[in-house]
Amino acid sequence: MDFKKRTLASLIAIMPLMAQAQFSQTDVNNFAKETTLTFAVVDNFHNKDAGFLGTITLNNQSDVALPAGESDWQLYIHSVRKISTELVAGLNIEHVNGDLHRITPTKNFTGLASGKSLVLEFDAQVWVVAYSDFMPRAFFVSGDNKPAIFANTDSEDMTQFVAPFERENQLRRYNEPKDLTVLVTPKVRFERNQQTTSQVSQQDALKRIIPKPQKVEFNRGTATLDSSWQITFQGQLKNEVMVFMQDLQDDYGLTLKAQPDHIKLAKEKLISLKVNPQLAGGKSESYTLEIDDDRIEIVGSDNAGVFYAMQSLLNLLPANSQGTVDIPQLEIEDSPRYTWRGMHYDNGRNYHGKDAMFKLVEQMARYKMNKLHWHFSEDEGWRLEIPGLPELTDIGGYRCFDLEEKECLLTQLGTGPFKSGSGNGYLTRSEFIELLTFAKDRHIQIIPEIEGPGHARASIKAMEARYHKLADEAQKTAKNNLINKKNPGKETQQVDISAATQYLLSDPKDTSVYMTVQNYKDNSMNVCMDSTYAFLDKVTYELQQMYREAGVQLTNLHFGGDEVGAGSWVGSPICQAMFADPNNGVAGAADLKPYFTQRVAKLLEKRGISPGAWEDGLMYDRTNPFKRDEFPNKTFTANVWDNIWEWGVADRAYRLANAGYQVILSHGTHLYFDHPYEAHPEERGYYWATRYTDTKKAFNYMPDDVYANADYTRTREPIDNLEALVGRPLPKLEKPENILGMQGQVWSETIRTEDQVLAMIFPRILSVAERAWHKAPWESEQVDRKSQEKDWAQFSAAVGLKELTKLANAGVTLNLPVPGGVINNGKLEINTPFAYLNTEYSLDNGASWQQYTAPISVSEQQSVALRSSLNSKLKSRITHIN
Repeated sequence: MDFKKRTLASLIAIMPLMAQAQFSQTDVNNFAKETTLTFAVVDNFHNKDAGFLGTITLNNQSDVALPAGESDWQLYIHSVRKISTELVAGLNIEHVNGDLHRITPTKNFTGLASGKSLVLEFDAQVWVVAYSDFMPRAFFVSGDNKPAIFANTDSEDMTQFVAPFERENQLRRYNEPKDLTVLVTPKVRFERNQQTTSQVSQQDALKRIIPKPQKVEFNRGTATLDSSWQITFQGQLKNEVMVFMQDLQDDYGLTLKAQPDHIKLAKEKLISLKVNPQLAGGKSESYTLEIDDDRIEIVGSDNAGVFYAMQSLLNLLPANSQGTVDIPQLEIEDSPRYTWRGMHYDNGRNYHGKDAMFKLVEQMARYKMNKLHWHFSEDEGWRLEIPGLPELTDIGGYRCFDLEEKECLLTQLGTGPFKSGSGNGYLTRSEFIELLTFAKDRHIQIIPEIEGPGHARASIKAMEARYHKLADEAQKTAKNNLINKKNPGKETQQVDISAATQYLLSDPKDTSVYMTVQNYKDNSMNVCMDSTYAFLDKVTYELQQMYREAGVQLTNLHFGGDEVGAGSWVGSPICQAMFADPNNGVAGAADLKPYFTQRVAKLLEKRGISPGAWEDGLMYDRTNPFKRDEFPNKTFTANVWDNIWEWGVADRAYRLANAGYQVILSHGTHLYFDHPYEAHPEERGYYWATRYTDTKKAFNYMPDDVYANADYTRTREPIDNLEALVGRPLPKLEKPENILGMQGQVWSETIRTEDQVLAMIFPRILSVAERAWHKAPWESEQVDRKSQEKDWAQFSAAVGLKELTKLANAGVTLNLPVPGGVINNGKLEINTPFAYLNTEYSLDNGASWQQYTAPISVSEQQSVALRSSLNSKLKSRITHIN
């Protein structure tokens, strides 16, 4: 089988053919070290809302000159905005794949002398209003030399290689239509924070449990919890008790003894733990918690209910308390709003290390969340070791400069040319089993996602590498195997490549041409090949073995289904043969997605696993879901994300639920935590769904009425009449029992480190925990704004007073809100969204900082720097007045 390497062939074809390298390794290194490469946005208004004008500036302060004319040097940049300019200043700009672009000299290049600069002006897709849209680690290579990263771009401080955003046509996305975003300033923040007028005492903030219980009554007095207390528990609660005792000891210095309840204890101060399946009418995860001066009684409807009661008890303990702590006497009756309270975590695009996953699971449990949707496979990476398929992690777990992709995937998303670059790596099998066990002990189910048929480039390329390796081995084995021994003059080699093709995901003769949203040309599994389903079954089998070894059952598996490139498979002879067969129900390309979904659903059903998919993977068109009765599965979950109101498909949550799918609300406008916290160029994240999502916006999400969340269009125009905006009737929810719950999402294109990903998730995830567990009285089509603001004031005060500190103590890097501030009548006033969060100011441009406690006298023209502060290390981004 002759595998056609179209991508590689096209890459090689455009390279200038040189007799020898122009530069030594020392030259390459020196040029990249001493030359700065800087990106800049020139004009977002350049092409209405369809593109922006930018520049790349090379300032050559090295002693290495780039010669005039053609040469063998190449410059690579990561640009998530596909560059459309092909020729500028005698240089060719080529889109390689994904975000990778290459710049090479033509015969018209005039050279770049030492001490000189070169500005390359280019047109690119969409618009850029944030530093994080530009990726780090541009690099330079020549001949057979190793590539070298431009030193100023080898940084997570984007200001080192991105020019400032200052003008309107840099800070706004477009001017046709008008970008109505309110650009954030200290004054804008201050006024927004001032809208929360309810004052919450420290005592009330300490008593506010997150998520809020359904019913809580506080009694007079407190109980003093110290190490003299003992725990008595029902035998089945042993694992929960172990986690509880460890948390008390590690976080609060409380060492308590525990005994099963068949052992009689002296009349000491007791924490009693029991299970009563009839509690709350048998509703799972429910509990009661009663605190008296010498007794704490916890009863759960099941083990999870007892565990959540423990979390409520821990939530009442003040941050930083050690050894002895007073807690209020109270009575709680509590049950969850939804059975699905989740967080989606993408580390397929960028791997952030093992610790990030354990920290996420630990804190999800603290706030009674129970589903971790783990997106471990993507175009840019495969993050889990699979026995029998080492290429998935050997190749798919790493990105580097390897255009043939024999050693690694094509470098993407700012990783740069080396395997040591950011975003590389994977969980070993044993580490994942450890994580599963850790999650099981905290009542969190991990739902893995094997992304397909789109977004599958990492697995596709890994299986192509496997094919080449095994096919070469088969060729060597068959070298002397003659099948026509009677006629030696007509010797023919017998080559068995069945092992090589067993899990192949691509048709070598496929001529399909497509481009995905993320600018990939080759990321669709071939859904017409039986080996695709053999691959999915193999990975599912290995996942099942890991779950079993961890003592849990794999009951849900997500297969993606979203954003398949239009035009995929139409040029595949294997697919065309399917179209020609009148007996298989596949008449053309439009039938292939439902065909794929049916095969995967049946495959999973045989293994006792419920499938899940993103909404667009379950739609024939904009409004019609795949026929539900085509799938044998009792449960089929659909993550509904696309509520860009003016796009007219935000009713899919109800359409899919009414059609019989089990819906998990995952809406982009309120629940996507890869979006910025505020509309400011220094905030990390994409902003395609909404210009920003802060903790309050997520808190205000109303899952029981999807349409009630329609606040703004993408231009930030207020929505007064959603039906008029969409232009057709909006279906009502006929089967509310099919809304399982909700989850937050974080996608990691712009997120390369553990600190970055945790800061994007925390503290916004607390709002998801709140809404998924507790329905607030103010939630309705006509929101009770006064009640909503009071609820937010209590929630945010608790976050500022204790939750942020507890999270930081657990090693979680947080996003601290940038303060608001004004100078009125000679007085400096500062606030934040979270009452009791410390703020600091500097009157000497950051040379020294003072804690803000009350308005201070300054002149109206005084330059003031502001920041939030949690401890000596954790500070917010700095903002300036004047």
